[in-house]
Amino acid sequence: MNPHAKLAFTASLLLGTSITISSNHWILAWAGLEINTLAIIPLISKSHHPRAIEATIKYFLTQSAASALILFSSLANAWSTGQWDITQLNHPTSCLVLTMAIAIKLGLVPFHFWFPEVLQGSSMITALLLSTLMKLPPITLLLITSQSLNPPLLTLLAISSALIGGWMGLNQTQTRKILAFSSISHLGWMIIVITYNPHLTLLTFTLYTVMTTTVFLSLNQIKVLKLSTMLISWTKTPTLNAAMMLTLLSLAGLPPLTGFMPKWFIIQELTKQEMTPTATIITMLSLLGLFFYLRLAYHSTITLPPNSSNHMKLWRTNKTPNTSTAILSALSTSLLPLSPLIITMF
Repeated sequence: MNPHAKLAFTASLLLGTSITISSNHWILAWAGLEINTLAIIPLISKSHHPRAIEATIKYFLTQSAASALILFSSLANAWSTGQWDITQLNHPTSCLVLTMAIAIKLGLVPFHFWFPEVLQGSSMITALLLSTLMKLPPITLLLITSQSLNPPLLTLLAISSALIGGWMGLNQTQTRKILAFSSISHLGWMIIVITYNPHLTLLTFTLYTVMTTTVFLSLNQIKVLKLSTMLISWTKTPTLNAAMMLTLLSLAGLPPLTGFMPKWFIIQELTKQEMTPTATIITMLSLLGLFFYLRLAYHSTITLPPNSSNHMKLWRTNKTPNTSTAILSALSTSLLPLSPLIITMF
């Protein structure tokens, strides 16, 4: 792709995200979402592979339908209340339609079918943008309208996402699909607490972004697209693979790593809201995700391939160190001692 075109599309992504997260008017928020959709489509289809073209079409159709539903819910709310302000979402039907539209945009269950296929047809960096930056505007709309949404409906969506995200990731061998179902599972943790403590949802999304960015950048650097390739990647970059293993365990939520912090706070908040059974259920469902995170960690560092290759090559090749990956790896694994400070900030 032309560097100037790539710069234009990246700038459009930042512009659309900035418009949506800073707007108070529904039309401006909708326009920002549309700019994001139009900017990411060329990045998905830049390889001209049939799978990339298929992913582009699926992404365009689902995002267009979700944007149309957001526009319809805002129109219905403005018709009944006379307000275009995002914070004045009071019409029950508009709240329901908006929740469904944002669930489609985020890839929450039962609207998740497009997300793994789109990530599988995209490059690693584009999949990283789809998993992190493209989820920020819809989550911002949920945060702004969280007091008007239906808590039982969000709880149902959250538990379903944690269940399906963990269950469907068990038999995957493609790393991008595994990370897609990981994203769906983590979205369940974010959504379940959004009506009770929106700042906690923002904290969870921030830490998820840091950890997922670390994993995607590491996989992109060692050129791993499936588990069978990961078996021999440790011979190329043993240090990076060890750091990625810790990041994967952090994504799983194991103490004393960073990923344990948001799950700990969410369980504590659900218990305060007298939702102990819900907290127990979503905690048990996180064990499904733990299984495929452990499998990824096992393939990356703990195991060795059964047969060595026949051609001559260096056991370890020289790789240029990546400073950003090193910083993100440190943040992804060592922020738990700063939990009191971080929770006061949020």
